[in-house]
Amino acid sequence: MKHVKKKTVMFFNRHSIKQEIALVFIAVMAGTIVLCWIINNIFLENFYIQNKKNAIKDAYYRINEVVTYGDISSDAFRLELRKTCDMYNIGLLVIDAASDTQISSTRDVDKLQRRLYDNFFNPGNDIAYLDEGSSYYMAKAMDQSTNTEYLEMWGLLDNGNLFLIRSPIESIRDSVSLSNRFLAYVGVIAALISAVLIWFVTTRITRPIMELKNISEEMTKLRFETKYESRGQNEIDQLGEHMNELSSTLERTISELKTANNELMRDIEKKEQIDEMRKEFLSNVSHELKTPIALIQGYAEGLREGINDDDTESRDFYCDVIMDEAGKMNNMVRKLLDLNQLEFGNDVVTMERFDITALIRNFIVSAEILISQNDVKVRVDEAAPIYVWADEFKTEEIVRNFFSNAMNHTNGDKIIEIKYRLIEEEHANRVRISVFNTGEPIPEESLPHIWEKFYKVDKARTREYGGSGVGLSIVKAIMESMNQRYGVINYTNGVEFWFELETK
Repeated sequence: MKHVKKKTVMFFNRHSIKQEIALVFIAVMAGTIVLCWIINNIFLENFYIQNKKNAIKDAYYRINEVVTYGDISSDAFRLELRKTCDMYNIGLLVIDAASDTQISSTRDVDKLQRRLYDNFFNPGNDIAYLDEGSSYYMAKAMDQSTNTEYLEMWGLLDNGNLFLIRSPIESIRDSVSLSNRFLAYVGVIAALISAVLIWFVTTRITRPIMELKNISEEMTKLRFETKYESRGQNEIDQLGEHMNELSSTLERTISELKTANNELMRDIEKKEQIDEMRKEFLSNVSHELKTPIALIQGYAEGLREGINDDDTESRDFYCDVIMDEAGKMNNMVRKLLDLNQLEFGNDVVTMERFDITALIRNFIVSAEILISQNDVKVRVDEAAPIYVWADEFKTEEIVRNFFSNAMNHTNGDKIIEIKYRLIEEEHANRVRISVFNTGEPIPEESLPHIWEKFYKVDKARTREYGGSGVGLSIVKAIMESMNQRYGVINYTNGVEFWFELETK
């Protein structure tokens, strides 16, 4: 669940690679559009004027060619000339030496004639010459009558006729202004659409990168459950596969290091405790075996001496006592051997990562028959998977001992509750697993001793269900072998035993 929360936070991270890539692309695109608009504003008018100059020159060369070698009065030429003039917004006039109009693209012939004569015989100061040939001039000129600036070309054709070709520059400027406005509108719309497309594209591109980032963040916290899901064979997917391999290798290495570190700590403590443990073990065994051996010996002697030979029921009772005491001795010896292995450090603790909730759930299922026979109600917290570092086999032994102890001492409502509580500290994260049973609380004077071997709070009750007084000692030895905490809490209506395991 933490993994999902991280991903939602990254959407607002101002250092997100997704935002950086999107902003770079949007900035480049917007800059390109703005640059095109600036270039249009600066150079488009000159480009149009240059294009208009070429069109006017083409018209001049065409007319000169037809006047010299063709028929200017033909309908085909006039139609072609009108199309050219309309296409390029050109005004055209050709007159002969007698001032008779030969060709005209407009009905306002007098106005063009006056302009032609002024250019030849009375040029004003408002003419800016652009080009000059052997028989023509080209310039920007202001028509005072309309206060309109024109691009004009005038001169002599090869047959001696005068000509004037002109086009209004104001129409060029209108076209330039319209083009720039259209480019601005299209640019804004294109920028918005492209920004949305770029955002979605960068989301698709950076999603696996963000996934790898989250996986690496989980790995720094020694959480190795999250894996990269391959989508293809590109470089990012190959990196994801390598991250998965690295995660597995780190988890395995940490498991080995924790196991080795745990064994090292145990070796240091074991050397100081071996002698004392040997003495204590022999003393406790001799003490605990004294009573059952005396009972077995006494009842066996009674059988040998033929006590109640005619009473089959009594004889069977003697045999049952001997078998029961022998069974208890066998169970106690087995537990003592297990405890001895733990305390002497001969049993290696293997630290591994597993789901503690699944372990307890499976144990409860296996104990259903015992629960039903004792008419006990078992309540277990519904929790998401909680992964811990511990020896899985020995952890199950702890759960079994706590549960058996609760089963044997439950009373009243006969309820057993198993709970989980996550504990987050500065240097370690742990989970506390507790097993509570309703019944009488443990006397306060007995609390410090319940973890000792063969200590029994209620000796009569313990003997009734066949307890050896070793179960809690085994729990203590296992927990200390894993360097973890454990304990017991008294309540007015029952007792809670608990132990803690590391989650990372």
